[in-house]
Amino acid sequence: VVLDNDVTFDSLGMQLSKTTFVIVDLETSGGTPAEGAITEIGAVKVCGGEILSEFRTLVNPGHPIPPFITLLTGINDSMVEQSPGISFALPAFIEWAGDCVFVAHNASFDLGFLRGSAKLLNISFPSHAVLDTLTLARCVLQPDEVQNRKLGTLAAYFGSPTEPVHRALADARATAHVMHALFERLGTMGVTTLDETLGITTVIKPAQRKKRTLATDLPEVPGVYAF
Repeated sequence: VVLDNDVTFDSLGMQLSKTTFVIVDLETSGGTPAEGAITEIGAVKVCGGEILSEFRTLVNPGHPIPPFITLLTGINDSMVEQSPGISFALPAFIEWAGDCVFVAHNASFDLGFLRGSAKLLNISFPSHAVLDTLTLARCVLQPDEVQNRKLGTLAAYFGSPTEPVHRALADARATAHVMHALFERLGTMGVTTLDETLGITTVIKPAQRKKRTLATDLPEVPGVYAF
């Protein structure tokens, strides 16, 4: 591989060790933004394996919390009665997160709630890159290495000092530990940049898969070809 004089390996992609990540976890009063609301936001900001700061707040959902949710999370109506609503909590979180890469375990759930709440409030939610540790674990770990890819299973497997207990900050801390453990695995595979990591976790859509036919008649042996 020949690189121009002005090109460095770092410029080919931000190194994971130099990227600032915001690992976020939510507790909610329902399974979708249409049927529930955020009751707690917990997040950890990390770079180079070190915790820079943490964010945590209970959120008043504006309606009673279902009993089965209270049984799962331990969050009840009296706990959130004096807590800020999402109209205050979400802008505060966005400001704290800054220009960082978002990380979550099953990111479509957490980021879906955050984006849905921002839409209801008619405010802009950052379009930062998103890394899903659930998808990353499926890509990196061997099929028989762990029983499943749940956060609790991975946190125990990688020896996380924080046990995920369906509370936002604890789960975010556990996710951060899992993320770093998965990054170590990536390093043994030669994957060290954010672009490479996002690349291997990107789900290929059917329309993209169909484009493989464009390469059907390409030569399969080394040589110099004119196209």
